[in-house]
Amino acid sequence: MTTQRLSNERWGFSSNCFVCEPTNTVGLRQAFFHDTDADLVVADLTLGSGHSGAPSYVHGGVQLALLDEAMAWAAIAVAGRFAVTASFSSTFHRPIRVEQHYRLEASIDERTETTLSASARILDDQRRTRTSAQATLAVLSDAQASYAGATPGETTAGFTRS
Repeated sequence: MTTQRLSNERWGFSSNCFVCEPTNTVGLRQAFFHDTDADLVVADLTLGSGHSGAPSYVHGGVQLALLDEAMAWAAIAVAGRFAVTASFSSTFHRPIRVEQHYRLEASIDERTETTLSASARILDDQRRTRTSAQATLAVLSDAQASYAGATPGETTAGFTRS
């Protein structure tokens, strides 16, 4: 498996993202990677008691934030587009326990000039789906990408819609 660490600076963004920014002291600081062989965005997760809802389970909102972020990274790394979530649906299949290892995988399933269809799932060590999500992502225009914080030019070329 060939993986590349994903970071906002690589695409001309400065960010204080709650989910992925390593310098956000109140955020999750979750690292995401592009598995270039499988063309997936992946992450290894071990969430602690500070991320719980019920005493030994990870809060559902934390899970959804991770799934949403993974699909946003898939838009960038897999589809080569800057996009934001337009619609999102999820299913909680099995609880996710704190202090246990899980793997997150996200992919782009369909693409048009203006939208992307993405899916993501959190898997346990036996590759059983614990939580899954699907989203439609709206591809940003140059102006929207700039407004969101992208530096126009080389970093946005090809990543936005006309």
